[in-house]
Amino acid sequence: MVPELGPDTVFAADSSKQVGELTEALALGLAARPVLVGPVTYLLLAKPAPGVAAGFEPLTLLDRLLPVYARVLADLRAAGAQWVQLDEPALVQDRTPAELNAVARAYRELGSLTDRPKLLVASYFDRLGEALPVLAKAPVDGLALDFTGPAAANLDELAAVGGLPGKRLVAGVVDGRNVWINDLERSLTTLATLLGLAGRVDVAASCSLLHVPLDAAAERGIEPQIARWLAFARQKTAEVVTLARGLSGGTGAITAELAANRADLASRAGSAITRDPAVRARASAVTEAAARRTQPYSERAAAQRAHLRLPPLPTTTIGSFPQTGELRTARADLRAGRIGTAAYEERIEAEIREVVSFQEKTGIDVLVHGEPERNDMVQYFAEQLTGYLATQHGWVQSYGTRYVRPPVLAGDISRPEPMTVRWTTYAQSLTDRPVKGMLTGPVTMLAWSFVRDDQPLADTARQVALALRDEVNDLETYGSSVIQVDEPALRETLPLRAADHRAYLAWATEAFRLTTSGVRPDTQIHTHMCYAEFGEILAAIDDLDADVISLEAARSHMQVADELAAAGYPREVGPGVYDIHCPRVPSKDETAYLITRALRSVPAERLWINPDCGLKTRGWAEVRPALERMTSAAREARRQLPDTR
Repeated sequence: MVPELGPDTVFAADSSKQVGELTEALALGLAARPVLVGPVTYLLLAKPAPGVAAGFEPLTLLDRLLPVYARVLADLRAAGAQWVQLDEPALVQDRTPAELNAVARAYRELGSLTDRPKLLVASYFDRLGEALPVLAKAPVDGLALDFTGPAAANLDELAAVGGLPGKRLVAGVVDGRNVWINDLERSLTTLATLLGLAGRVDVAASCSLLHVPLDAAAERGIEPQIARWLAFARQKTAEVVTLARGLSGGTGAITAELAANRADLASRAGSAITRDPAVRARASAVTEAAARRTQPYSERAAAQRAHLRLPPLPTTTIGSFPQTGELRTARADLRAGRIGTAAYEERIEAEIREVVSFQEKTGIDVLVHGEPERNDMVQYFAEQLTGYLATQHGWVQSYGTRYVRPPVLAGDISRPEPMTVRWTTYAQSLTDRPVKGMLTGPVTMLAWSFVRDDQPLADTARQVALALRDEVNDLETYGSSVIQVDEPALRETLPLRAADHRAYLAWATEAFRLTTSGVRPDTQIHTHMCYAEFGEILAAIDDLDADVISLEAARSHMQVADELAAAGYPREVGPGVYDIHCPRVPSKDETAYLITRALRSVPAERLWINPDCGLKTRGWAEVRPALERMTSAAREARRQLPDTR
């Protein structure tokens, strides 16, 4: 959700929320530092409003926006703010000279204000690169920089620009995005170097701690040895305090903490949990050929059409059906011991029967079992894979009021036994129509978990892919002719810097292909991706070599279908015709229009009809009429196709 702006946009200052929160904090005796999104990031992340002429750049509104920031800063100073933090994370991406000039102009103007608090400009998640010398020269009072992961390059870049003499440096040496304990000695070495590069150095987390759960001590179900390796928000705050003591008082002031930290790090490095020789040997033996289907798409498509015998414009859904309160209650009752496994499985079977029956009556061509047994598309699989940990209280904000519990990738990954075969084969036993096997792909399994920081992501992705490959092959063995491996996070996980894109996309697409390449030519592989800007990864989407890809398209009026057509995408496509993120049920005419619009870009023999995304968050009262209208519109569109007999 980003601002939608146009050349006529008018900005106005309203600091009441920020001033009210600051006043509350000061009344509690807290020396709070208000945090605002910086003006440049605000505009760089905005997009043109609907109807705005092509070519409009929101950054052209900067001079109109800066006086509003000046007013808010003055209000905060009057309310008692000594410092205000302006977050500019967009500056860790590749920026044009014009954008860097806008940064210089913005902070020259804000820094020159006489009626303002001290300004701390913050960035995180990667190195500042070419934006660092611009901010180092700006008349602001301090910078907050990330020194973890790829952002560790900020250390050398800061030295190259001559440091920040006379300015405050807030040094993010404790990783705020992951859950592993800090290497205190390494962080102290970094901090000691930074002391010579700034007027003052403060110890901090690399970013806001909203990205990690609250307290690892609350996790009573995690093996004590592993619990020693974890640091959630409260533990990270303690690490910041310990490092600050060590920085000011020397290592002698934290001798006991350093010794305990060394022991915990050694415990993790030497644990059998983190290193499984069999898993590593299997991953090392993977060849390039193993991650490729044995037949080209054209041969596979012919075999799949002959085997599946689907009509033109086949209909399907993305996978999940509504997760009702009754289903969530059943899972909670099972965990609490209020019902047994047999009673729970009866409840799941009843839900699957209802979902399959509804799809058959509605006329959907390729069915799903509805995923009633799944709590979350990543957590469900993580709980069944060796090497993953599931938390009880590790909630983090996803968006708005939605929270998730990302699992923790603690060790080498393997699959002890089938994870989805039971429910997929049960659904298939209820119908003669094909039922899709449904899996979450390896890249998304990493993206929506807390990943290992002790080996390259590519190595972990390959391990996860091999575990999922076993599941795909078992699904095929037990009768699944259509298998969907979802990768909604493929674009989301794209590195921030363009120079890092190629390496990431190489291992990410290999992991997907490794998951799916072991099946017969007549087994159809689907994948699904959610809302994203796909233009810059179209080549990677092609490299996945999936037989069918479904994507969000309803809200963007089939833009992605146009992009795929322009790129010459040769496989089957299901651009969504039902926006499931809106509670409004679309009319049949709206759906029919989107089908007609999709047919302009995708030939009928390669076009699927489906919703944008899974139906998990919608209610049955919305889903029933929406899918009935979708299938009815698809049938009418089929009748209007030219007779090719």
